[in-house]
Amino acid sequence: MPSPPSPLPAPRSDAWDLVIRPKTGWFDLQLADLWRYRDLTMLFVWRDFVAQYKQTILGPLWHIIQPLFTTVIFTVVFGNIARLPTDHLPPMLFYMAGVTAWSYFAECLNRTSATFTQNAAIFGKVYFPRLTVPLSMVISGLIKFGIQFGLFLAFLLFYWLKGSPIHPTIYILLTPVLLLLMAALGLGGGIIVSALTTRYRDLQYLITFGVQLLMYATPVVYPMSMMQGGHFRWLIFVNPLSPVIETFRYAFLGAGIFNPLYLLYSALTTLLILATGLVLFHHVERTFMDTV
Repeated sequence: MPSPPSPLPAPRSDAWDLVIRPKTGWFDLQLADLWRYRDLTMLFVWRDFVAQYKQTILGPLWHIIQPLFTTVIFTVVFGNIARLPTDHLPPMLFYMAGVTAWSYFAECLNRTSATFTQNAAIFGKVYFPRLTVPLSMVISGLIKFGIQFGLFLAFLLFYWLKGSPIHPTIYILLTPVLLLLMAALGLGGGIIVSALTTRYRDLQYLITFGVQLLMYATPVVYPMSMMQGGHFRWLIFVNPLSPVIETFRYAFLGAGIFNPLYLLYSALTTLLILATGLVLFHHVERTFMDTV
């Protein structure tokens, strides 16, 4: 009579490709999972870009129309009517530089601030690092920035050929650093708001209005040189985005204020905001399904 089959040995934990464990503390961020799920992140990037203009007529052309119309309005209102200084630069080019840089930051902040509320359905069904969703939004925003940046370079070349006082500097090489700072600042601020929105829904109504107000505390429609003697200049200089926008304009147009200490302050403040956002985001994701 054959002997009964022996029971299968229990699998060892070290035999699995992935072991999902609960987070044990505030600083148990498990950031290595982002690299392991990089294919999923790129899938979200493609989803964000395609779905945004899926049922529109003009599609990605809105990436060109929007900054172009915004620049024209700023030129008419702030340049011709309010007559704000532009550091002796062509107003159209001055405002387009500010709009191009500002739009990427605003896009990152606005979209990542709704991470939990807009993705609650998928978050509650399957495990994956939740941070891949806001990270994908920041990466997909680079596609829009690339289109708008190409438009800006086209206008830059046009005005340069016309003989306008434009003097690009060697600090153009800092463009990847400036992009990284804008992305990190938008991601950090966005996930902080997203984490708080799970408990305080009022923030989702205030974030769009707050971003619009923040633009006027950033040298987008005026140069920082205009604020040298103002009573409220400290509001502009304390804004970590101000040195980034001003350096971007100085690098490509050769006008404005560039101070490495201001840029260092911006980088340190950005790291602090991003670190705070990561810690708060990972703390909230453990229990957000109970409140969303």
